[in-house]
Amino acid sequence: MDDPLPAGRPAVEDVTGQLRAICGTAARVLSASGVGLSVMATDGTYGMATASDPATERIEELQFTYGEGPCVDAFASCRPVLVPDLAADAMCRWPIYAPAIHDAGVRAVFAFPLQIGAVRLGALDVFRVRSGSLSRTELGEAFTFADRAVTTLLDGQERATDDADGLDDALDNRIDLFQAQGMVMVQLGVGLAEALTRIRAYAYAQDRRLSDVAVDIVARRLHFDRDPT
Repeated sequence: MDDPLPAGRPAVEDVTGQLRAICGTAARVLSASGVGLSVMATDGTYGMATASDPATERIEELQFTYGEGPCVDAFASCRPVLVPDLAADAMCRWPIYAPAIHDAGVRAVFAFPLQIGAVRLGALDVFRVRSGSLSRTELGEAFTFADRAVTTLLDGQERATDDADGLDDALDNRIDLFQAQGMVMVQLGVGLAEALTRIRAYAYAQDRRLSDVAVDIVARRLHFDRDPT
């Protein structure tokens, strides 16, 4: 069988492209306005987000800025999160995220965990501009797309050039965020969890992408000062 990865192309760049293609196909098959996919660490922190289109990628990544949303819940519970009517079912569940995506035109969202056995990798989110449940056939197709994403991620990890760190080492967004957490931890004298909370709060207050804020912190364009005592 021919190797599907072109020679000399970075493994993660190709994996990201494949995941984006999966999202695009899923959006068409499931009659969705967009499909997003997030890779997450075992503690639920942000790894990488991609989607069928730029607008959906923004909606997908907002979950990590706000610390709530269907992807976060599906990852934590290892179960699908099915919300056929966002206005009726999610405003209290996700008090910041739900109104934000409702304002963007989303009316229903369905999240499917990416996992194999006890190993959790992230979640696949299906967004629709109309309320209503997925049909039984659509549910089956969504699970199939989630399985395809898992296979793509695992294949990409095997292809990573650095066996010690694998795919995670090549995920630039994730590396930047982890580095930013460490820098903010030192700057503020707090733990890693609190550092992430501070970064999220800043991104939310400034209406910026979490990944962009992390890049500025790592590049020392943004510095967090300790609260006056």
